[in-house]
Amino acid sequence: MGRGPTGALGDHAEEQAFRFLIEKGLRPVARNFRSRGGEIDLIMLDECCLVFVEVRCRRSTSFTKPGLTVDYRKQRKIIRTAALFGARNRAYSNHVMRFDVIAVEGEDPPDIQWIRDAFRPNDSVL
Repeated sequence: MGRGPTGALGDHAEEQAFRFLIEKGLRPVARNFRSRGGEIDLIMLDECCLVFVEVRCRRSTSFTKPGLTVDYRKQRKIIRTAALFGARNRAYSNHVMRFDVIAVEGEDPPDIQWIRDAFRPNDSVL
């Protein structure tokens, strides 16, 4: 079964975000890391910082900007999944962790906005 237009758009945006981050000097660790509780689109190394990247895209921004669509619930899922990644991959246990959002707007050429340190885990229970 093939992916629909929304899935294909998301895959294309993730690939663009991946290439963008590579050009900015980040090194890939994992793509589409899945756990029972969620998924992280890209996991990259920015020097000694382990970066968990959520990629959001929109063909049109007339309704809302893609970077604004990572709400509290989505942030919690990403944070929990990142914690699981860290527990499964002890090689990264000493790395500082950061949560970024890549917002991809439009097509050919897309406008890519990199929101570094977009959110942080707070003191609430994961």
